[in-house]
Amino acid sequence: MPLSPADLTPDLVRFRHDMHQHPEIGLDLPRTQERVLKALDGLGYEITLGTDTTSVTAVLRGGGQGPVRGPAPDAVKPVVLLRADMDALPVQERSGVAYTSRVDGAMHACGHDLHTAMLTGAATLLADRREHLAGDVVLMFQPGEEGLDGASVMIREGVLDAAGRRADAAFGMHVFSAIAPHGQFVTKPGIMMSASDGLVVTVLGAGGHGSAPHMAKDPVPVITEIVTALQVMVTRQFDMFDPVVLSVGVLQAGSKRNIIPESARFEATIRTFSEESREKMRLAAPRLVTNIAAAHGLDVDVDYQGEYPVSITDITETELAEGVISGLFNAERLTRLATPISGSEDFSRVMAAVPGTFIGLSAVAPGEDHTATAFNHSPYATFDDAVLTDGAALYAELAASRLASLSASRPAFAAN
Repeated sequence: MPLSPADLTPDLVRFRHDMHQHPEIGLDLPRTQERVLKALDGLGYEITLGTDTTSVTAVLRGGGQGPVRGPAPDAVKPVVLLRADMDALPVQERSGVAYTSRVDGAMHACGHDLHTAMLTGAATLLADRREHLAGDVVLMFQPGEEGLDGASVMIREGVLDAAGRRADAAFGMHVFSAIAPHGQFVTKPGIMMSASDGLVVTVLGAGGHGSAPHMAKDPVPVITEIVTALQVMVTRQFDMFDPVVLSVGVLQAGSKRNIIPESARFEATIRTFSEESREKMRLAAPRLVTNIAAAHGLDVDVDYQGEYPVSITDITETELAEGVISGLFNAERLTRLATPISGSEDFSRVMAAVPGTFIGLSAVAPGEDHTATAFNHSPYATFDDAVLTDGAALYAELAASRLASLSASRPAFAAN
């Protein structure tokens, strides 16, 4: 009798709670890697571990023959990739859940613990139906999504070709603690999420006594002027229909109220939705910062950090995924976004190399007002365990159904 996704629910909840209690940050997640390997043990996957990061790549060889007569050679068997990110955030948890983080200053505030649990569940479901899979499945368990570009590391180490040939399609999923009602899946063909870049600015002044600012070079009013001017620049130099979102998350200066500090610094995140605006911002922001500082007679250090490109989903893969969601659940649980999300994802790197799509899933608790709940990255964000089974089932069905359609679209192979 085939394994039911519901059969996995207790194991998925235990896995997720354990991972939530022991969050790891960055590219080095040894405990998380160990837990994933334990979940995959005995399922028949070919495992490859990362060298520059604690990633896990797992390949399942499907036994189905599709349209071929006789065993299909590897060269004609399709490949589908499924991805889950595994890293946590440097956030002190305040959610109040019973399984709260045991690691000071670290929290799974973006739901990556759910992603990992769901993909391990899909691994079990796919292994159970291995003989019916019309191709191979690559599971991409990725560290370092939160600003460290772990996807690029895994791509460099060969995850897209782990089955021996380039994946034909790729699917990623992300849970939300707000935005949509419980259990709702969200998709968007084309531009789904913004590009992300970083801007780090240090204004270099000369310290002095707070009573005599004319005898110092005060960086504080200069840096505040820069922060305000950047916001004005966005509204005056960029088309409102090709938006730019600039948010300053760090602002630092001084140690005591009667001391003019030597320097002041800020860190900002910049989100754009086209390569044209991204490139324009890369030139405009440093120019504005440098010129304002110069107008006050101060020097400035500007570090513009390129991060993740725009997340562009493949229209065909998105429509196919929407069909799977509607068939597996019901059409009422599917929402197509009218506008992109201003968050960013390094799964964009995968979708730039392989046709794929990215699916959102609301983990807002049933009955909660999704417009009022704490959003991802908040220390108060909570994610409902009830979506784990649906996520695992969707991952597995996306792989199985896409392999079947890819295999059916290829010419029959006659074995010798």
